[in-house]
Amino acid sequence: MSLVEEFDKRGNWFFKHRSYLPVVLYPLATLILILEFKQDVKLPELSWSIICLAISLLGLLIRILVIGFTPKGTSGRNTAKQVAETVNTKGIYSVVRHPLYLGNFLMWLGIILYVNNIWFAVSTILLFWLYYERIMFAEEQFLKGKFGEQYQKWSMTAPPFFPKLKGWQKPDLEFSLKNVLKREYNGLFALGISFAYLNVLKNYLATEQFMITDFWLYTLIITFLIFIILRTLKKTTRVLHVDGR
Repeated sequence: MSLVEEFDKRGNWFFKHRSYLPVVLYPLATLILILEFKQDVKLPELSWSIICLAISLLGLLIRILVIGFTPKGTSGRNTAKQVAETVNTKGIYSVVRHPLYLGNFLMWLGIILYVNNIWFAVSTILLFWLYYERIMFAEEQFLKGKFGEQYQKWSMTAPPFFPKLKGWQKPDLEFSLKNVLKREYNGLFALGISFAYLNVLKNYLATEQFMITDFWLYTLIITFLIFIILRTLKKTTRVLHVDGR
């Protein structure tokens, strides 16, 4: 098997399981904290918490900019195989080819940094790079084969992962807040749970008491209430329904 075929095969496997593979970070973070509990970044807990949460929320904001302007047939959550009805080249896609993966990475990066272990951060960032590189390779192979010159022309102007600072093109669709609300509440709640769990674990290792700081308690409560309200609206009403998206 050629290296290109190997990358494509691995990338498609990662693509199919991309919703579950990053979860391995939870036991790894737990193990690191238990075996080597320390604070490599010497900042007050509240300051470091705000910085890490801000990084994760930046990732969520990038996802919102994608989902809010997404036409039907792009940026789906399918896992069985690669699917694309069109090549989305407007909006945030005009400055970066894989904005959803950039957003996902930043959401995880905030959690990774909150562990506050430099070697854990460096190693997991490298793993994420290899992980997303394979997925992006497989997706681009699929898009290049399906859309040919149209994809090639777009790929010459939009970088794959790190956005360029110019070249923004206005999206064809209006921003859909409903589309964002019905699709992104899970991610927001996952952030609340993840940070709260790590905070409780860090507090236990430091004091041998199960406790959560006020900042993360309020964050967890807010994200949980948003989750319950939006999930109820999505499952029991048509308030968040968006025609054609």
